[in-house]
Amino acid sequence: MAKEKIKNNNIILIGFMGSGKTSIGLKLSYKLQMAVEDTDKIIESREKMSISDIFATKGEGYFRKLELEVLYEIRNCNGHKIYSLGGGTPVQLQNQSIICQCGKVIYLRAKPETIYDRLKGDTTRPLLQCDDPLSKIRDLISKRKYAYERCADMIVDVDDMEQSEIVDAIVNFINNEE
Repeated sequence: MAKEKIKNNNIILIGFMGSGKTSIGLKLSYKLQMAVEDTDKIIESREKMSISDIFATKGEGYFRKLELEVLYEIRNCNGHKIYSLGGGTPVQLQNQSIICQCGKVIYLRAKPETIYDRLKGDTTRPLLQCDDPLSKIRDLISKRKYAYERCADMIVDVDDMEQSEIVDAIVNFINNEE
């Protein structure tokens, strides 16, 4: 994807749920002395309800509209933050070019089995409350793979890496890009 000039120094973390966006974002924040924000948490705070409740009461279309508004805000400010995006954000075609303009995009790529092992006991993930969550994860990752890769400036395969190694790889990439 041809990228337009980036207007800020943000680091954008993308990937499937359970890939480590939140924990890596926090560790990067500490190491780089940058604030970290989660776009889903921004939306929940503004709407005063959980993402699940937004989906249930106002629908996915309404949520995607809010998500797009947050992306525009990130793109349009001269920021220096780390943002963790919701797992489905890059899947929306209209979001992809905006994400690329928000900062350096890091895709935390994990195998379905890794995701399953990390989330198998998590009852807060509605997408995984089914008879065969591993198959669901495989299917969703397969459908989202191209969108994630299309947005990414860097792909980190996180399966066999310690968090500190992931953070160091991202920091080295960011430093070499400047």
